[in-house]
Amino acid sequence: MEKLLNVLNESIQVTFFVLLMMIAVDIINVKTKGKLESILQRGRKWRQYVVASLLGTAPGCLGSFAGVSLYIHGMISFGALTGLMFATAGDEQFIMLAMFPKTALILFGILFLLGIFAGYLTDYLVKKFNIKTCTDCEIKQYHPDKEGYGHYIKDHIWAHIIKGHLLKIFLWTAGALLVVEFGMGFVDIKSITAEYTFGLLILSALIGMIPESGPHLIFVMLFAKGLIPFSVLFTSSVVQDGHGMLPMLSYSLKDSLRIKAFNFVFGLSIGLIIYLFGY
Repeated sequence: MEKLLNVLNESIQVTFFVLLMMIAVDIINVKTKGKLESILQRGRKWRQYVVASLLGTAPGCLGSFAGVSLYIHGMISFGALTGLMFATAGDEQFIMLAMFPKTALILFGILFLLGIFAGYLTDYLVKKFNIKTCTDCEIKQYHPDKEGYGHYIKDHIWAHIIKGHLLKIFLWTAGALLVVEFGMGFVDIKSITAEYTFGLLILSALIGMIPESGPHLIFVMLFAKGLIPFSVLFTSSVVQDGHGMLPMLSYSLKDSLRIKAFNFVFGLSIGLIIYLFGY
């Protein structure tokens, strides 16, 4: 009962902290709407990689959704969108900031820098091997959001953040904590994770292919408890992109699969290098 209450208490604290951060990120997203387009239109192509990776580094799915919209409108390249998905780790980024903020910020910084390089490298490979992108793109009609305080509370805070994300975050957080806390009482998780670290690294990349926030949270909890090394967390963060890929799946299935394939290779390769260095 004590463990159960501790899990419930920690889940509520994490979820509340996530709620505050999600509202803050959403406000920033609304206030800066339209400015990214003007920056991209005036800048050279390298700006695409920087802006896209920066959008990906921003916690949550809003940056990813914005990146997909920019790609659909032809304002960023396929490589830039790949770099964005490389840099993002979805709603798990909020959990990381709540549980180990210092390491999370270091991870986000690394993802941002490598996301720029991943974007450039992807475009280079696409051009070199003549990979055809957007071969099955569906034309989507986007409408600007309605303005007004009531609209913001109803559509942004209630419908998107609270109904769309918060309950799932609480349930996945509680579930992952329960698995770790109660699992440690039945098996020696520390010994298992230490013995099969390489297998967990591969598993984190495979689970990262799932276009959904939640399943990846187990690796965040294991890292928070000191049970897995940084390399596993890094690999999971690179390959997975939370909800960010969902709108892209409806736009172009082939491009979505290509992006996941590129980031699977990038994440697993770099993760293995970090693993071999003992981290």
